[in-house]
Amino acid sequence: MNDEFIQRLLALHYVYPKPVNRLSLLMKDDPDLEYLRFRSPVDLAETMQIPLEKANALKRSYLHYANTPFLKIYGQQRIRPLIYRDPLYPSSLHDLIDPPAVLYLKGDAALLDAPEKIAVIGSRKAESYSQSVIQQLLPPLLAEGFVIVSGLAKGADAMAHRCAIDSGGKTIAVIGSGFLHRYPKVNDGLSFIIEETQLLVSEYPPYMPPRKWNFPMRNRIISGLSKGVIVTQAEVKSGTLSTIEHALDHGKDIFAVPGDIFSPLSAGPHKLIAEGAKPVWNGAQVLEEYRQLRS
Repeated sequence: MNDEFIQRLLALHYVYPKPVNRLSLLMKDDPDLEYLRFRSPVDLAETMQIPLEKANALKRSYLHYANTPFLKIYGQQRIRPLIYRDPLYPSSLHDLIDPPAVLYLKGDAALLDAPEKIAVIGSRKAESYSQSVIQQLLPPLLAEGFVIVSGLAKGADAMAHRCAIDSGGKTIAVIGSGFLHRYPKVNDGLSFIIEETQLLVSEYPPYMPPRKWNFPMRNRIISGLSKGVIVTQAEVKSGTLSTIEHALDHGKDIFAVPGDIFSPLSAGPHKLIAEGAKPVWNGAQVLEEYRQLRS
């Protein structure tokens, strides 16, 4: 891996922020993108399986940004781009069908290498019950060095991040937009704390606004980074359960918190328990599960 390839990949990703499986179409015959600037729009359209109009726009945009010093610019913004060939890139993400081509990082990149990471997710409408559950579940895990991974959404995600920080532990927030578009605004303060003392992760270049289809994509990274997923409160049909689908696809452990049978926010965890998820109501149960797996 050389600096020229990193520059070419960052320029391509800036104008075409797609995962590895999409960009690899270009790299079958040109693994280091050396000839990308010379390829015709017709060739790009055929190779990338995109319309000619889109290929024309891609070629123009790539040439416009090809010499932009992205590493220097990102460095000035305290953003670290981590490309998929970097030795520090999390190996578990390579197991995805569509690994992020670039991870943009703000904060403590060493947290990516933490051996034990667990996702804590739940509804944006999470109630005080989720808050109590998180405060019961997380401290034992944090005391054993687990890093908490979540999505910086309103509700359960924000509760999990705050609990990790307030308990003196570590947390990773995976977001669905670029760093110049913080979302949701209600979590701005928390976002700043995470990028200063923890780790903020995005697969999108800094200019990318939040778009609804970004968040299901984000969920696969939350699952991919974690050895297991804890669900607090969630409706049966919710974005929370899309994270579970990714986790199940990759053999991750699923833990679900039982709740009030009359609450719609308990329906998701109860469905998961009925389908085989492990019911948990304190962190020691999660730790015991992993001790059994090690023995």
